[in-house]
Amino acid sequence: MRQVVLDTETTGLEAAAGHRIIEIGCIELVSRRPTGQKFHRYLNPEREIDAGAIAVHGLDNAKLASAPKFAEIVDELLAFIGGAELVIHNAPFDVAFLDAEFARLPGDSRCVAGLCKVLDTLALARKLHPGQRNGLDALCKRYSVDNSKRELHGALLDAGILVDVYLAMTGGQSALALDVSSGRRDSTATALAGTLRAPGVVLAVPEASEDELLRHEAMLDLLHKSSGGKTLWRRAGEPDGDGTHKNH
Repeated sequence: MRQVVLDTETTGLEAAAGHRIIEIGCIELVSRRPTGQKFHRYLNPEREIDAGAIAVHGLDNAKLASAPKFAEIVDELLAFIGGAELVIHNAPFDVAFLDAEFARLPGDSRCVAGLCKVLDTLALARKLHPGQRNGLDALCKRYSVDNSKRELHGALLDAGILVDVYLAMTGGQSALALDVSSGRRDSTATALAGTLRAPGVVLAVPEASEDELLRHEAMLDLLHKSSGGKTLWRRAGEPDGDGTHKNH
């Protein structure tokens, strides 16, 4: 299964009010493992950035003056996300901005729903932790994900944090996957696996004592009796009418 964890930064909070995307960050997962493939672009929004937004992400118009416009990178973006499930925290926000950018382009209309499936990790977190804080920072604390570098928001930075949060929240362990930056497996896990495979290593297999075996058989007898004689482990050993024994 191919997934793309995606995040955006914007000029303001409302796509419907004409605010624009200024940064897109995407990280690819295949079978829940980061592949090392990323898509990251800063964008010239062609409008002023709200002061409140600058305080969040630190990006101003001067820094983005020479950045490409959305129309110039849209084909690269579509090629990267095409056919994948998008994993987004508070997906309606980012999807609304992407759809607004698509709507500004000439030609056939496009929308995220027509291109990809979308998994909203905020909605998922609210189901798992109702009544609790489920922002990205709160989830990092809950799942022991390091977000110490998140002094300011950043699309690629936040996408990377969301990878760890999503995998932890859905039962995966990102630490055992290939590290995106180094391409090497977790050293502790590798060392442990190597030790267990080393020649001459014998794993201890404890045997039950006679008293433990007797108590075990007594428990099996009790279960067999309480089931009306229908337990498979007892019936399998009973002889059929022809003197043969029943199979499992």
